[in-house]
Amino acid sequence: MGDIFRLMLVQDNPVVGDIAGNIEKARAHWRAGRAAGADLVALTEMFVTGYQTQDLILKPAFQADAIRAIQTLAADCAAEDPEGPALGIGGPAMVDGRLYNAWYVLDSGRIQARVLKHHLPNDSLFDEKRLFASAEVTGPYVVRGLRIGTPICEDAWHPDVAETLAETGAEILLVPNGSPYHRGKPNLRLNLMIARVVETGLPLCYLNMVGGQDDQVFDGSSMVLNPGGRLMVQMPQFDEARELVTFRRTDAGWRADPGGFAEIPPIGEADYRACVLGLGDYMRKTGFSKAVLGLSGGIDSAIVAAIAADAIGPENVHCVMLPSAYTSAHSLEDAEGAARALGCRLDTVAIGGAQAAVGEALGPLFEGTVPGITEENIQSRLRGLMLMAISNKFGAMLLTTGNKSEMAVGYCTIYGDMNGGYNPIKDMYKSRVFLTARWRNENHRPWMKGPAGEVVPERIITKPPSAELRPDQKDEDSLPPYEVLDAILEGLVEGEESVADLVGRGFDLGTVKKVEHLLYISEYKRFQSAPGVRLTQKAFWLDRRYPIAMRWRDGSGG
Repeated sequence: MGDIFRLMLVQDNPVVGDIAGNIEKARAHWRAGRAAGADLVALTEMFVTGYQTQDLILKPAFQADAIRAIQTLAADCAAEDPEGPALGIGGPAMVDGRLYNAWYVLDSGRIQARVLKHHLPNDSLFDEKRLFASAEVTGPYVVRGLRIGTPICEDAWHPDVAETLAETGAEILLVPNGSPYHRGKPNLRLNLMIARVVETGLPLCYLNMVGGQDDQVFDGSSMVLNPGGRLMVQMPQFDEARELVTFRRTDAGWRADPGGFAEIPPIGEADYRACVLGLGDYMRKTGFSKAVLGLSGGIDSAIVAAIAADAIGPENVHCVMLPSAYTSAHSLEDAEGAARALGCRLDTVAIGGAQAAVGEALGPLFEGTVPGITEENIQSRLRGLMLMAISNKFGAMLLTTGNKSEMAVGYCTIYGDMNGGYNPIKDMYKSRVFLTARWRNENHRPWMKGPAGEVVPERIITKPPSAELRPDQKDEDSLPPYEVLDAILEGLVEGEESVADLVGRGFDLGTVKKVEHLLYISEYKRFQSAPGVRLTQKAFWLDRRYPIAMRWRDGSGG
């Protein structure tokens, strides 16, 4: 047994369902590990299938393809170099007719070890108890003389699995993960992994995947800890990366050498990066290379245009102004300024003629009624119609631009401005949209494909928000000021607070009840909304699942 062990950690971006592509990625990383002198190359949870697979993993043919691919990979690596490193890779396992979330260790042409996940997350956006069986905890496996314990993702969020592995002889812990981003997640993971290190006295490698999958964004942030909780390696957040970690035997046990250290960005930057990565991967993984969106001259569409330009390049973003009789000249100027600053194509498609034609067609039926929201929404739906036509004709994905505040209270038009294939700011409240626009104007990073400088004109940020569906309309005509609305929504949605809680914090009872009512009656709109990047632990879709037909209202608060 040697006194040095080299472990290559790989945080990469597998594609759900692309078994052949993911296997080829694994083979390339194994070759890189061989060239670097690694003893073990480690990939993340369910790497072969991509993650999360949701119900795709229940399809027997898919399970069989994945398992067969793992067996073939083991044989292929050994045939290429029988002295090459072992390879750890996540994938499904079928044992006695039961499906498991597994992690395989491939060495010398065979599956040398197979670890089965014990703790199955079944909250928030995870439904693993619906998909997998829970396995008994097993002991460590041996690679090149080193006894390695592998708690798979959730198994490391509880003390029992790691403690069992330590008690049965593990000398280091290697934790493969599929852990999606939300604000504050890196610190949460760090604290939990420090707890496992303190409890077991063992060094720990936390390995996480990167990339966007539907609404979820996996942010990497892999790390290595020595006993005592000392951080020896910090891999970057959101970037694909490899890190060769050297472990040395000491009198006190195995210890990791210091390695690469990437700073974890603050939340404002991390949120924006998640939006860019989530959109870019969603488009790439669904086969789109170009995007189209309506550019109104308001802040929401301006920041979505910036996100799109940073994700796929401004040359692939088509902005369209769709003015009506109520569109102000300054909105057209602001939209033009935003498109020019980003370098995106901008076209104008006026909806006045179509609006008049619809009005004429509905005139006999609407005769004697007072014009109102119905007529306002016709404008939004005509814009949605025009944008979907452009999307269909030119094969560009239509992006929708509603923020979380609007999605929460239904201040959006179903089959109108809600039309689209993806919404990068779906989980971003309006007040944070303003902060994000200012951050993007003041910062530029190498991962941004859009230009540096002010890409959201200052006037867009400072002017009062308006849907411009009637003369002199302002959002605050229908809603509380956004700083009040967002605070109430964060209490109701993120905090699950009662009306009494919010009134006790100083909010007006009538305002809170109005917001609560709007939140509940808008569920049907959110049910039909486009997917969007998850930034919080209460994103609308998998995190927060409420019935559409529901009559309960909170009677507390007076």
